[in-house]
Amino acid sequence: MQRKLAQKQNRVDHSVSRRATKGSLVMGARIIEFAEFRARRSESSETPQLENELAASTDRFHFWTGASGKRYVHTVYALRECPTLPAGNYVLVRRGPKGQRVVLAIGRVSSAAQSLNLAEIRQRGAELGADEVHVHLLAETAKQSKLVEFDLRSGQIKPDFEYMASSNLVH
Repeated sequence: MQRKLAQKQNRVDHSVSRRATKGSLVMGARIIEFAEFRARRSESSETPQLENELAASTDRFHFWTGASGKRYVHTVYALRECPTLPAGNYVLVRRGPKGQRVVLAIGRVSSAAQSLNLAEIRQRGAELGADEVHVHLLAETAKQSKLVEFDLRSGQIKPDFEYMASSNLVH
């Protein structure tokens, strides 16, 4: 397993160094091994501090599934604590009283000015009453970002329609 991790790290290092030489923006990433995570979670009942750290790391990331069945990992921020962002996709979310996530909007920002992207997300989030923003920055091109947005929006149509039907908004 250690050998596989070393191989993955070498691929990540090579990819990051290749992108850095092209002059594109380089972001840090953390690889999460789910088997290791599960093992730590089962040990966490013994140490409350480790349990709190694991809970914080699981709340930091969320997977959204598109209509295609593809899963997209998103970094979760409180709307007020979201940092400036490069071009990418976002999901504006309101957390319910029991922790359930309600999608309010799915979109993308494309400005080269990161502060403008943040301003756009915060304004839209404030208008809708969002308290979280889930950010996906792994699309490499604008075209891929549009496809991610379309896939995620299409994947949310059925839950939105069911909500509208249960609220008697559709006749």
